[in-house]
Amino acid sequence: MTETIGASKKSKKGIRRPFWTALIVIFLWFGASGVLGPLFGKLTSVQTNDNSAFLPTKAESTKASQIVARFSASENTKLPTLVLLEGSVTPAKLALINAHLQSLPQRHVEYLTKYNGSLDTGFQLSKYLAPNSPLIAFPSQDGRAILLDLPMVYSSATTTLPNGKPALTAIIKTIRADMNAWGAQNGFVSHVTGIGALLSDLFGAFGGIDSTLLFATLGVVSFILIFVYRSPVLWILPLISAMFALSTAGGIIYLLAKHHIVTLNGQSQGILTILVLGAATDYALLLIARYREELHHHASRFDSMRAAYRGIFEPILASGSTVALSLMVLLLSDLSSNRGLGPIGAIGIASAMLTILTLLPALLVIFGRWIFWPRIPRFDDVDANLMGLWSKVGKHVAKRPRRLWMITSLGLIVLAGFATTLQANGLSTSQSFTTRPESVVGQELLLKHFPGGEGQPTQVIVKREQASEVTARLLRIKGISSVVTYHDPGIITSGGPSMTAIDGKVVLNATLTMAPDSVGARELIPVIRTAVHAIDPTILVGGGSAVSYDVDQASRHDNRLIIPVVLILIGIILSLLLRSIFAAGLLLVTVVLSYAATLGVCQLVFHNIFHFVGADTSFPLFAFVFLVALGIDYNIFLMTRVREESVKLGTRDGVIKGLTVTGGVITSAGVVLASTFAILGILPLTFLAELAFAVGFGVLLDTIVVRSILVPSLVRDIGGKIWWPSKLQNKQ
Repeated sequence: MTETIGASKKSKKGIRRPFWTALIVIFLWFGASGVLGPLFGKLTSVQTNDNSAFLPTKAESTKASQIVARFSASENTKLPTLVLLEGSVTPAKLALINAHLQSLPQRHVEYLTKYNGSLDTGFQLSKYLAPNSPLIAFPSQDGRAILLDLPMVYSSATTTLPNGKPALTAIIKTIRADMNAWGAQNGFVSHVTGIGALLSDLFGAFGGIDSTLLFATLGVVSFILIFVYRSPVLWILPLISAMFALSTAGGIIYLLAKHHIVTLNGQSQGILTILVLGAATDYALLLIARYREELHHHASRFDSMRAAYRGIFEPILASGSTVALSLMVLLLSDLSSNRGLGPIGAIGIASAMLTILTLLPALLVIFGRWIFWPRIPRFDDVDANLMGLWSKVGKHVAKRPRRLWMITSLGLIVLAGFATTLQANGLSTSQSFTTRPESVVGQELLLKHFPGGEGQPTQVIVKREQASEVTARLLRIKGISSVVTYHDPGIITSGGPSMTAIDGKVVLNATLTMAPDSVGARELIPVIRTAVHAIDPTILVGGGSAVSYDVDQASRHDNRLIIPVVLILIGIILSLLLRSIFAAGLLLVTVVLSYAATLGVCQLVFHNIFHFVGADTSFPLFAFVFLVALGIDYNIFLMTRVREESVKLGTRDGVIKGLTVTGGVITSAGVVLASTFAILGILPLTFLAELAFAVGFGVLLDTIVVRSILVPSLVRDIGGKIWWPSKLQNKQ
C-alpha cells in the first residue's frame, strides 16, 4: 500500500503529510454526512406541489384568488374533490347516499385511527372538509350517475402525517374505501376524482422518489462503473462519493425548504437525485481516468494525484460552474417552482463538485494502486489511452475532417427541422400521468354524465351592478354551460340563499363543458377574459383553469427570457476558460444545434412511438437547461485537454491526441448521465418521462456525435485559428 522511498524519492515525512491530510478529509466528510444525511430522508415532507402556489402575484388568477378569499373563510382554500357513482339512479338511492353523506365527516381517516396507542378524533374527515359547505348528491340528467362534491380545506394537501407522509393520500384512500363499500351495497361503481384525488395520485407517483428512483439510479450507476473499470472494488469509491454528495445536497436543501427559503416539489426532488448522482459520477470518471494515466508516469501515487488534480481541477470547476450558473438563471423565472429548481440544482452540482474534488482524491490515495485490481497501473510510462478504439477514431478524423463535419452537421440540421412541429402547448392533469390512476379514469367518466367543469368553476369577479350583463355575455361563449352567483352558505335569508357582495363586488361561478384541467379549458380562459374585459377591464377571471393558463403563459415567458441569458452566460465562461472567443462561439453553435436536433427527435418519438398528446409548456426550457449546460460539459472536458496538448503538439495534432485520450472516459460519462436521467422515466409522469428521453438521447448525441466527430473535425479543419484571439492561434 505504501510506495518505496527510493522509487518515490520522498522522505517518510513527505509521505505521511498527504496521507494524514487525506484521512482528515475523509473523517470530515463522514462527520458532515452524519449531520446532513438523516435530513435527506425528510425531503418529501417539505414539498409543495400546487400550481397556484407557483404563480407570481401579478398573475390575474392570483389577484382573483386574493379577492375570492374575502368572500368566505373557506372559499379560497377549498380543494375540490368529487365522487362519481355510476349506476341506475332512483329517488330512494339518492336519499340513501344523501343520508350516508351526513355521517361521512365522522369517518376516521384510515391508518390514523391509532396514534400513541389511542383513537385520535382529530383525525376525522371533518377536520379536512371545508366548513359551512353542505354535502349534497346531484343526479345526472341521464339518470345513470350521481355526483358528490366533497370540498376539502387546502391545508389537507400540505399537512403531513406523524410518519412524515402526505395526509391527502390517506384522506383520499379513506374516501375511496368508504364509497367503494357503499357503492358495492347499492349497485354503484365509485370513482374518486377532482383536484384532491389527482393531487393524491400525484403524491403517490412521487412517492417512488424516496426509494425506487434512488435505488434504481444506484443500481444502474454501479453496473456501468463495474463495466467501465472491470474491477470488483474500484467502482465503490465513486459511488460512495456520489452518495455523500447527494446526502449533503439533500440535507442543505431540506433546511432551506423547511424555512421557506427555496421551494421544493416532487419534480425538483426527482431531478436533484438524478442530477447529483449523474454529475458526481461524471466528475469521478474524469478524475480517476486522469489519475490512472498519471500513475504510469509517477512512482508515487501522491505525485500522480497532484498531477491528475492539476489536469482535472479547471475543467471540473468550469463544467460544474457552467451547470450551476445556468440553473441559477432559473431565478429569473416567473414561476416559483422553476425558481426553486435553480438553487436546488445548483446546490446539488456544487455538492457533487466539492465531493469529487476532495473526498474521492483522499479515498484514492489512501487505498493506493491496488484499488485498480486486477488492472493495476504500473510505473512504466505506458499510455494505454493512445491505443484501441479511440485511436482509430482519431486517425479517421485526422484523415477526412471536412467531410465528417459537413455530414454530421447536415444530419443534425435535418433532425432539427422537426423541432418546429413539437407540440409543447401544455398537458391536462389527467394527461400528466403515463398510467391511468382512478382519478384520471373518474375525470374521463365524469364528462359522460356531467359538464366537465362541475364542482370546479371558473371564477369571475365583477361589480354587483355588472353581474347580469357579464352573466349574459359569459353564457354566449361556447364552452360555458352555466353561470351562477356565489352565495355564502352560512347566510340564508327568508327568501333563500342571497347574493354575497363585498365592497360592491360579487363572484360569478362559470361551469365549463370540458374538464377544468384540460388544454381546451385553458385555451378558453383568454376568450373569457377578452369578453368580460370588453365590459370592464378591471374584471378578474380566476379559478383552476385560469391558474393553469397563467402557469402556461409564465412558462412561455421563461422560455423567451432564460434561454438567451443561459447562452450568453455559457459563452462568457467558455471564452474565459479557453482564452478564445472563436472556440467559445463554435462550441455554443454545436451544442445548440444538438439541442435543436434532440427536440426534433423528441417530436418524432413522442408522437409516433410513445403516443403522447404533447408536452408541457416548460419542457423546452428544462430540456435546454440540462442539455446545453450538461452537453457543454463534454466539450469542456475535450477542449481543455485539446488546448493543453495544442501547446505541446500544435492544434491539429493536439485535437487528435485530446480526442484519443479523453474519448473513453467522456463517452463513459455520457452513458452514465444518459442512463441516470433515463431512470426518471420509471415514475408514471409524462413530463418526467419526456425529460428523461430528451436528456438521455441528447447527452448521447453530444458525446457520440458532437464531441467525438463534429467538434474534433471542425477543430482539425480550422487549425490554430480556433484559438483566436489568443497567441495559441499560431500553433497550427
